Amino acid sequence: METQDDVELRKLRWRCRRGMRELDQLFERWLDREWRQSPSEERGVFLQLLACEDDKLWRWFIGHEVPEDAALAAMVGKIRNLPP
Repeated sequence: METQDDVELRKLRWRCRRGMRELDQLFERWLDREWRQSPSEERGVFLQLLACEDDKLWRWFIGHEVPEDAALAAMVGKIRNLPP
């Protein structure tokens, strides 16, 4: 039987599909490794990140730009530093 957490993860996994393989992999890696044990504040920042435009996300993740919001910048750094 599927739990509420499983349903939420399935929905989030769908939202992580960006159409850019590299972004998909970065988001899914964090979702698989960090989501369940993350505090609600960190989950909220991840959801904010998912609401951003792909071109902006890509510039952040490759290091060409840094988000103005400190929490988003910290989340980008955390995701970038996850081992493959």
